[in-house]
Amino acid sequence: MKRHLILFLTLFGFSLSAQEPVEMTLDDAIKYALEHSIDMRIAQISIADAEEQIVERRAIGIPQVNAGVDYQYFLKVPASVVDISNFDPSVPEGTFQKLEFGLKNNLTADITASALLFDASYLTGLKAAKAYRNYVQRDRERVEYEVKNSIVEAYLPALILEESIKTLLKNITNLDQLLTETKALYKEGFVEQLDVDRLELSHANLQAEIENIERQKELVYNVLKFQMGYPIQEVITAVDDIEKLFVPASEEQLTATVNYEKRPEIRVLELGINLNQLNVDLNKSGYLPSLAAFGSYQQSAQGNNLFDNPVWVPSAVVGLQLNVPIFDGFEKRAKINRAKLDLEEAMMQKTQLERAINLEVSNARTSYRNAIERLETRNKNMNLANRIFETTRIKYKEGVGSSLEISQAEQALYDAQQNYIQARYDLLVAKRALDKALGE
Repeated sequence: MKRHLILFLTLFGFSLSAQEPVEMTLDDAIKYALEHSIDMRIAQISIADAEEQIVERRAIGIPQVNAGVDYQYFLKVPASVVDISNFDPSVPEGTFQKLEFGLKNNLTADITASALLFDASYLTGLKAAKAYRNYVQRDRERVEYEVKNSIVEAYLPALILEESIKTLLKNITNLDQLLTETKALYKEGFVEQLDVDRLELSHANLQAEIENIERQKELVYNVLKFQMGYPIQEVITAVDDIEKLFVPASEEQLTATVNYEKRPEIRVLELGINLNQLNVDLNKSGYLPSLAAFGSYQQSAQGNNLFDNPVWVPSAVVGLQLNVPIFDGFEKRAKINRAKLDLEEAMMQKTQLERAINLEVSNARTSYRNAIERLETRNKNMNLANRIFETTRIKYKEGVGSSLEISQAEQALYDAQQNYIQARYDLLVAKRALDKALGE
């Protein structure tokens, strides 16, 4: 029985330790996401696929060599009817006889080689394949940029909730002390039961608020773990320092001309425009002739019995093949026009994206300035509410204040604290939005 109890406690202790939350800073979360995010994996697969497309395209211009063996057995050897008199004058004219042409067994082994000597579309296509590889590599940078932003946006709410819980726990500790003092005064007959009840109600409200935030945490952390590619059933906790995370915006960020090249979407779109231009060139190259060389060597063995002195017949051929396009019913012209339209559309998309970036940066700068001012105001309000609460508390302890006053001051302080925490969060979000808009 004792051994069973020890085993139970050991397993129970292991289970508890397995549920210990993993502490994560923002950098830890970003690093994990870049290694495990599905979007990052898909982007990496696209790069690998682009590399293989280059190999596939390059193979068209490399000499091709093939070998084969062909065996035929004629159940009935092909035959023709001929006039024997054409071969033997002594035979009366009109004497016909069936003659077989060929033997029952025919074995042919051959090897062929071909090489593309000139094809403008091949060269352009190879160049386009390499450009596409650059495109997907740059697109991976865009995906990485978006993954980082998604982690920041999911991490900050979790961190703010942790800060809110810390503040509420500190308030509960202070309230516990005040409640203990009030109960002692009640026993001495200096305060009423109503004073104790009000403080106990405040205590219960704070505890209910913590429980509410704890329920919100599960939802917020699930979003964060999803963005990270982290197992949903595992437990993590945000432990970063809000003050360290906040880096004030520089004067350049708030006033300088927007540099579009910092935005990964612009860089990807520019490579897309290059691909569209190569598509135009590729279709134009279809009007140029192509030249290829080929060669073949084969050996044929024939006989009614392949194992009894078959007849070997060798053959070899080399040559050139020139293909000159003359008229295709205007198919190439239509393809060129469509490629030009795609190019024009891509250039218009870039112009539209630049306009959208300008709007995004302008709004982000305004939101950041508003968030700075709001935080300063909320900080002043919190400090003022704290002074009021401390003054009210001193008056209450000295017997010249009421429990109603301290309850009101206490509630005002809690509201000011939550407003301040929300303002800090809003400022972090506004700064992150500004960095994102500027491509930083």
